[in-house]
Amino acid sequence: MTAVRLHSESVRPTLHLDRLEAVMVDVDDVVADAEQLHAIAWQNTFEEFLRRRTGSGERVPDFEVPADYLRYARGRPSEETVRDFLTARGVKISTRPADPSVDAGPSEDTVASLAARKDLWFTRELRARGARPFPAAVELLHELRARGLRTAAVSWDRNARQLLASAHVADLFDVTFDGADVAALGLPPAPDPGVLVEVAHRLGVSPRRTAVVTSRLAEVTAAWHGCFEPIVAVDRRGCRGELYEAGAHVVVDDLADLVLVGRRHERSLVRR
Repeated sequence: MTAVRLHSESVRPTLHLDRLEAVMVDVDDVVADAEQLHAIAWQNTFEEFLRRRTGSGERVPDFEVPADYLRYARGRPSEETVRDFLTARGVKISTRPADPSVDAGPSEDTVASLAARKDLWFTRELRARGARPFPAAVELLHELRARGLRTAAVSWDRNARQLLASAHVADLFDVTFDGADVAALGLPPAPDPGVLVEVAHRLGVSPRRTAVVTSRLAEVTAAWHGCFEPIVAVDRRGCRGELYEAGAHVVVDDLADLVLVGRRHERSLVRR
């Protein structure tokens, strides 16, 4: 029996907690609003790189926001973004591994160095602008922990820990697993369920008793393949039908729409 009951689109979704042990939550676009920070960081990274190519006589179209960000970068590993965007632009770049003894500067034009360069731009933007948590996500996390469930923050991005710290929500998670952990273990990106399975192992829980909350199609599919239940998708982009097709048990416009039942008391998260 699923831990989410939704009889129709007119019935508010109810999350039943008594059969759950833990909840995994996607960091970007569910816990903290970092879309603009990531988009600006990628735009600056590619603008810097392409300016050098133009200076050598090669003209390459710019990285456009939001179109190219949504197509190549949103929710994807940084190295994959670099490879796919530059391939689409017809630009060849070295794929040799990064040398940790060499500083990632603009002269190091490799897939790994551009990914590292993006991280530097993101850090600058985060320090300058800060990160804003989604209020409903913060309230949900407090409620889950108050009712005895374990929580995990999951991200394929290397900057998730500093993002959570900037949003002042890092202490709401028992486990945080980000892109640095993914790279260290050599785990494949979503829709492979390997990352989610590893996080469940670190939490000490069964996937079938672990909810996954995400806004990304690939992660919904990963959760479905990993037998996680329930899968709650937050529709930030107007793709409700696609999220259901990918395996979501329920899709909400905002986490405030969820009603929590079990583990001592009922409470709606809808803001009054």
